Amino acid sequence: MITVSQVDWSKRRDVLQLVRYIVFVEEQQVPVELEWDGMDESSVHFLATEDSGLPIGTARLLPSGQIGRMAVLTSFRRRGIGSQLLRTVTDFALQADYKAVFLHAQTHAIDFYSQHGFVVQGEEFMDAGIPHKEMVFRP
Repeated sequence: MITVSQVDWSKRRDVLQLVRYIVFVEEQQVPVELEWDGMDESSVHFLATEDSGLPIGTARLLPSGQIGRMAVLTSFRRRGIGSQLLRTVTDFALQADYKAVFLHAQTHAIDFYSQHGFVVQGEEFMDAGIPHKEMVFRP
């Protein structure tokens, strides 16, 4: 069983950073200085863990309503963990009355986000050398 919880950055920083480092820096070759953008302290963080407590996924919600740093370790993908993370973040944002909820989707993940109520807005752009499109949540 997988659990997704809202977590405090100051208390769970190490595990959140570990998952993100593995997925973004090692796997996707995002420069480390782009990954640590100074926005973590002001964001709401979410952590997916296995029953054993093993951290396997992350997401964050910026004060602007932007969802980002959605990451699931490779060996745990295609099991619904990303969907569970995304639902938890969007539910939180709606309950907390965020004015807008949006994200910058890597283009290969547009179908995934579309299945969860996100709609493409605008043109493709590059971020960390990876093509993205902005998507807005329309529940």
